[in-house]
Amino acid sequence: VAMETVSLEHQIQSVQRHIAFLKKEQMELLHDLHLEILRLQKHCSELTHDLEIKELEARQQDVLDRELEEKCRAMEVQLQEKEKDNLELRKELQHKETLVAALRSSLRSKERRFLEELKRRSHRVTILDTELQKQTEAAAYLS
Repeated sequence: VAMETVSLEHQIQSVQRHIAFLKKEQMELLHDLHLEILRLQKHCSELTHDLEIKELEARQQDVLDRELEEKCRAMEVQLQEKEKDNLELRKELQHKETLVAALRSSLRSKERRFLEELKRRSHRVTILDTELQKQTEAAAYLS
């Protein structure tokens, strides 16, 4: 019986050592798990912060994109207006060029008629001058 008691005491001590070892291992595991949870919480917070910053940047970029789109639309409207104005000015310029061409043609025609009239009158003056000289000579001869 004493042997059995010693053997049981050894077994109890062995079980108690195992329990103590398992408790120690469990405490270390719990401590490591708490540290891992803290690390993951910190990492999650950092990721959340990064995500919030990216979302803010995305919203700001969306605002900038909308502003640029509005400016582009306004510039396109202005461009269309300028193109319309340019088309009207081109039409007006073409009309004026046509008028200038017509005026030049008319001026050339009038200049030709004037020169022809000038030649005709010059010829007539020459004829009349010649007749006047003949009559002057005849009058001088008769005098």
